[in-house]
Amino acid sequence: MAGQPPEGEPAPADGSLPESAVARLGSAPFGVYVHVPFCLTRCGYCDFNTYTATELGSGASRESYAALAIGELKLAAKVLAGRAGPVRTVFFGGGTPTLLPPGDLVAILRAIDTEVGLARDVEVTTEANPETVDQPVLAALRAGGFTRISLGMQSAVPHVLAVLDRVHQPGRPEQCVSWARSAGFGHVSLDLIYGTPGETDADWQTSLDRALGAGPDHISAYSLIVEEGTRLAARIRRGELPMPDDDVLADRYLIADERLSSAGLRWYEVSNWAASGDARCRHNELYWTGGDWWGIGPGAHSHVGGTRWWNVRHPAAYAQRVSAGLSPAEAREVLTDGERDTERIMLASRLAAGCPVAYLTPAGRAAARTAVEDGLASRAALAQGAVRLTQRGRLLADAVIRNLTD
Repeated sequence: MAGQPPEGEPAPADGSLPESAVARLGSAPFGVYVHVPFCLTRCGYCDFNTYTATELGSGASRESYAALAIGELKLAAKVLAGRAGPVRTVFFGGGTPTLLPPGDLVAILRAIDTEVGLARDVEVTTEANPETVDQPVLAALRAGGFTRISLGMQSAVPHVLAVLDRVHQPGRPEQCVSWARSAGFGHVSLDLIYGTPGETDADWQTSLDRALGAGPDHISAYSLIVEEGTRLAARIRRGELPMPDDDVLADRYLIADERLSSAGLRWYEVSNWAASGDARCRHNELYWTGGDWWGIGPGAHSHVGGTRWWNVRHPAAYAQRVSAGLSPAEAREVLTDGERDTERIMLASRLAAGCPVAYLTPAGRAAARTAVEDGLASRAALAQGAVRLTQRGRLLADAVIRNLTD
């Protein structure tokens, strides 16, 4: 939910979809994303649509949020009219979803089932900051139908956590993994960030070793991105901290890939490693493979049948619209066939399965052959009809993908 959306066109107040989207309903897997925009404190690197208690103002609160989310779900049910198929994945993100009581999260999940319908084997994930969950909370979430948890570990090194403005204590994420396993969660993920100013190779290795030692079956590792308007960007601009170096970021990625692979986790998307096919995040795979989803909450983005829309960002504005029975959508855009083709190539190329050559234009196929000659894509995979990035290609993924879509 980061950054500013495009301007788009006005979204209808009743949330109705264009005929082109309605006609495609049910032809792709369907998921629900629930954005919970609350945080205890604002991390210095974060530009997501999140709010601390002092930033909320009047008209919005954590206490009223579940009812508002359920209100938008009722609207979604009217718009979809049973044509989307069962919900295969649900993802609660943020913000910090686990700042809401477990009962509120479970109530939203039950409303998704009531209003839209959950698949029998639905994957239900919540993100969580380690300081906001304990054994009883995790047990309540698991009993309420959550199947997967993604914990924001970021680092195991105190001085790195301090630069990121993370408040949990080292060791807390590992304890949370243990509690989640005891509660019956079959799938537990840890999120890590590399390239923080002041972090050394040894620090990064420590974080990887501590994360693996906790026993998750999924790890996401992202390079630190300095977003304009954040406190971290201001500190770098003032010269208090150095800008992350691209060569250092590349070295850290290689360290991660080699360490995680040697521990039995295999990459399936450029920044994600899993112990098995079942351990992959099916919700994110839905995004990456062209699925449909409805985004609930302030600033949440949705995509159905080539139409993309985004909700008003501030919780108070969101509350006002939902309470009035109106769609909280701020604007939308209907993608052209060319735009959809470009997005399909961009997303598929980041996956270990690779991008089918059939997706590419003649110019894109020439670029794929060049990528193979440059050692950025697999020769064997191309012979079998797919562009699959090599390890070096993953380091230069953005440039390779740009060439494939030109």
